[in-house]
Amino acid sequence: MKVPLLDLQLQYRNIKDEIRQAVEEVLESQQFILGPKVEALERALADYCGCAHAVGVSSGTDALTIALMSAGIGPGHGVITTPFSFFATAGSIVRVGARPFFVDIDPLSYTMSPQALEVFVEDDCRFDSGAGRLIDRQTGLAISAIIPVHLYGQCADMDPILALARRYELTVIEDAAQAIGADYPSLADRKVSRAGSMGDLGCFSFYPSKNLGGFGDGGMVTTRDEALADRMKILRGHGAKPKYQHQFVGGNFRLDALQAAVLLVKLKYLESWTTRRRENASCYGSLFRQSGLIGKGLIIVPKAVYESQGSEYNPEALSPVPPAFFHIYNQYIIRAQHRDDLRTHLAQQGIGTEIYYPLPLHQQECFRDLGYPRGDFPESEKAAAETLALPVYPELGHLQLEYVIDKMSEFYRSVL
Repeated sequence: MKVPLLDLQLQYRNIKDEIRQAVEEVLESQQFILGPKVEALERALADYCGCAHAVGVSSGTDALTIALMSAGIGPGHGVITTPFSFFATAGSIVRVGARPFFVDIDPLSYTMSPQALEVFVEDDCRFDSGAGRLIDRQTGLAISAIIPVHLYGQCADMDPILALARRYELTVIEDAAQAIGADYPSLADRKVSRAGSMGDLGCFSFYPSKNLGGFGDGGMVTTRDEALADRMKILRGHGAKPKYQHQFVGGNFRLDALQAAVLLVKLKYLESWTTRRRENASCYGSLFRQSGLIGKGLIIVPKAVYESQGSEYNPEALSPVPPAFFHIYNQYIIRAQHRDDLRTHLAQQGIGTEIYYPLPLHQQECFRDLGYPRGDFPESEKAAAETLALPVYPELGHLQLEYVIDKMSEFYRSVL
């Protein structure tokens, strides 16, 4: 049996007539850059994410870059994020001339640890009340923003992150590239909020492998702030308004109409695809328990403390349990003993897997000058050494899921 990590051909077969019609409409219009399709997608995504505004851009990476630019973050500024993320999170900070400051992750959710964030601010920074700025003691840089990453399909613990940001007047940019449709039940606001709607700006990717993926690169930035939305619309077209009159040095960050047309079709199916991913994740959990791999400590499955079952959110029912997450399973991530050997065995059995991410950002060659030695972020380093993504895409059948677990059990019987 073959179980690829992702099979987009199956998805396409089910919707190809709609996709082709939508693409044909763009071809007939001969309007390929921005235009009505992009505007329609912006309205639909703003509504889906619970924001007033959405701005279509050329990729998830450019979404992060233009979000930082619109917030006025550049040379002389520092931005706090985690070292356990896709490269674009920190790369975009450096691209605008700012400096990333890393804090460690929570070992269960793999997202920013609010405790580590608090320790960094309290121990490594000082607040200049006269200037109204948080200053890194060692570099003297003004800490201007936080980028929490909603990794693998679940939200970071936003209540304490947002509280700290308000305390020190920091911009919050949500990296929601892997979390479109994920929900966060806030005990502070006593409501459920969508990823991308809680901070000042939310950044999404439509890379083909995402839960909502295009036929190439694409991205979106959401915000409640009309002024930020207007500024991003200028920045994405080289900073020109009106045409050929440039207020800022922007970039070519525009979303193609062809991508918007494809995404508008796919958006209609996103909720049902998310449901299937969550069902597959639940099935994995049951199969792992039956296999005994969890009980023996060989496998740790994803943990989301709060899982919506379609009932109304009840803040009193959650308290005093810490806020948690509606997981959309962009990836199904396990921790596995003998991870690398397990991955080799699964590949030999026709099962696709991936390691997201094998080397934390603070250990990347290009960030060596930041001065973070090995051991500074132990949870990120441990996650990099232990985590493995299993297939979880919506079209997977139960027999394929059983096959994955059977072959994993077979591997552990051989090594124990």
